[in-house]
Amino acid sequence: MSCILHIETSTEVCSVALSQDGATIFSQEEPEGQQHAVKLGVFVDEALSFADSHAIPVDAVAVSCGPGSYTGLRIGVSMAKGICYGRDLKLIGLPTLEVLCVPVLLRHELPEDALLCPMIDARRMEVYATIYDRALKVVRPTAADVVDENSYLQYLDRHPVYFFGNGSDKCREKITHPNAHFIPGIRPLAKMMSPLAEKAIALGDYKDVAYFEPFYLKDFVATVSKSKVL
Repeated sequence: MSCILHIETSTEVCSVALSQDGATIFSQEEPEGQQHAVKLGVFVDEALSFADSHAIPVDAVAVSCGPGSYTGLRIGVSMAKGICYGRDLKLIGLPTLEVLCVPVLLRHELPEDALLCPMIDARRMEVYATIYDRALKVVRPTAADVVDENSYLQYLDRHPVYFFGNGSDKCREKITHPNAHFIPGIRPLAKMMSPLAEKAIALGDYKDVAYFEPFYLKDFVATVSKSKVL
């Protein structure tokens, strides 16, 4: 038996959900950007009040940890850590790109050999992407990709690849390989985090509340730039 508070603020959407044994029992979303600082505290108070009023003890807080918006991640992770300190709860950190895969796996029929490529938008034709198989095993780690007609060919030549997330729309005209498939309308949402959070609990995969930091895009860019220099 587990009850988990989920917080997702990595992109323009601010969302909070509460799950019990994998089933969503509370959910709030604000799809418009620039509302995280205003809406997140209200949504979290409503979720915790719902749990308390139904005598449901919250066991852990799961937070989407990037890559994503610096401001959004900072607000979300700060809130998650504060709740964990205040209520003595466990902290779960979930990669945003993995969270994006959940609705695709749950709602779409995919071939056995399909690969998933969630994308978060960056500047110009740049996206942040990871490539997973259907079991969410990382086929290629997260990278900053400048997308052109030759992007992902080593995967597209061998597998159907499904692109989604807010970075995928601008890639449609560039990625025209017959094995490329685009799924619109996929956003990272708190109510989709429970399967990954339940798995983390089963594995005992918790974060150190004191030292946990999200995966900021600016930090990722600095790391990539440094590796290129070396």
